[in-house]
Amino acid sequence: MGKTVGYARVSSREQNLDRQLAALQKYVPPDMIVTDKASGKNLNRPGYQSLKAGIGKLVQGDTLIVKSLDRLSRNKEDAKKELQYFSGIGVRVKILDLPTTMADIPEGQDWVLDMVNNILIEVLSSIAENERLTIRSRQAEGLAAMPVDKKSGKKISRKTGRCVGRPPVQFPENWEEYYRKWKKKEITAVSAMDHLGLKPNSFYKLVHRYEDGR
Repeated sequence: MGKTVGYARVSSREQNLDRQLAALQKYVPPDMIVTDKASGKNLNRPGYQSLKAGIGKLVQGDTLIVKSLDRLSRNKEDAKKELQYFSGIGVRVKILDLPTTMADIPEGQDWVLDMVNNILIEVLSSIAENERLTIRSRQAEGLAAMPVDKKSGKKISRKTGRCVGRPPVQFPENWEEYYRKWKKKEITAVSAMDHLGLKPNSFYKLVHRYEDGR
C-alpha cells in the first residue's frame, strides 16, 4: 500500500499554516505533511518540489492530500498540469474542499479514480479558458475606451498620457529627399527603403502618415 502525504502552503512567512495543518492531520500524521511559505504563482517551492524528486518523491500508489486546489497553484493552467502529472504517474490527489475527490474507491476500480481526475482536469480547463477570455475582453474594452492620438493613430493611456504599444516609427532625416525621388519614379520603393533603412511595413506606414499630414 502506498504512502499518504499532506501538503500545505501559505503565500508569505507572516501567514500561518494552522488551519490547513489541523484539517490535514485528520487524515495524515504530522510528520507526513510537507509545507511551504511561498507564492502559489509558480511551482518552484522547496517543499512542493520534494514531492516530485528525492527521498520524499511520490510514486505510483501514493496519495497526496491538500486543503484546496489553489494550494498546489493559484494558476489554473499550472494546477491542471500538476493534476495531469500526478494522474500520469499513478498518484491520487485528494482535495478536502472537494468531497468527490475524497470518496473511497474499491480495489480494482481504478477507472473511477481516472474519471474523477479527468472531471477535475476538464473543470480546470474550462475555468482557465473562461479567465483568459474575460481578461482579453476587459483588455479590449479598455483599449476601445482610450482616446486616440491624431498624429500617430495610437491609443493614449488615460493613466500615463502616453501612447500604448510600440513607439511609432520616426521619419529618417533624409525622408523627404527619397520620398520625392520615389514619387517622381526616379527610384523604386525598394531602393528608397534601402537608402532610408526601413522595412516595407514601416516605409508604407510613414508614407500614409506623411501624406495624411500634408
